[in-house]
Amino acid sequence: MVPTSPRETAAPADAEARPGPRELASAPEGAPAEQGLRERKKRARRAALIDAAQELVAEHGLDAVTVEMISAEAGVSARTFFNYFESKDDAVLGAEDTGIPEDVVRTFVEGGPTGRLLTDVQAVVASLLASAGESHDRVMRAMDLMQQEPRLLQRHVIWMDRHKTRLTELFDARRATAPFSASNELLTMLVLLLLRTALVAWEHAGYTGDPADHLPAAVAQLIDVVAHDLDS
Repeated sequence: MVPTSPRETAAPADAEARPGPRELASAPEGAPAEQGLRERKKRARRAALIDAAQELVAEHGLDAVTVEMISAEAGVSARTFFNYFESKDDAVLGAEDTGIPEDVVRTFVEGGPTGRLLTDVQAVVASLLASAGESHDRVMRAMDLMQQEPRLLQRHVIWMDRHKTRLTELFDARRATAPFSASNELLTMLVLLLLRTALVAWEHAGYTGDPADHLPAAVAQLIDVVAHDLDS
């Protein structure tokens, strides 16, 4: 990907720091109501930036759109933009590090919510599916724009690699608290497999309900395959 300006390749030093899994596990919890309100405001602002980026790029093309244009359309400053996205490309794609809520990360790292690895991985996947369900229209627009702008596809590949890295960090943090034998690569592939299986089932259902509704069936299929092989 060829950056259009230095500002579109890296966030400034005063951008919001994104804590890793270990930091989240040890961070003190504030008042739930206050945390919930703050999180809703952040997600609303983030959604406004994605909508603005997608609409402007659809109308003017990727090269003609700037971070300043997106920020103005969303009603925020360019400095605020970089608290949410590293580049305008990421805003168009709606990319984020993992999409896993901080409380889900903290619970998983601490060995929860059940102490059974597969069940707890399912909880992580469910949180990712919840995000996908809320942003279905934006995801579909991003896919359409990737077909029009090849550079966005390149950026999507980079984001996927980062996504896998964040999952690896999550599993490493969990392993330090509640050791397990499964490899990080296997668990990462498991997360992606369950995500895809549930999302495809949701698509076949006409996008009715929530994508997470299809997750138990995906897990059941996986367990059935493993059990069948063990019985053979």
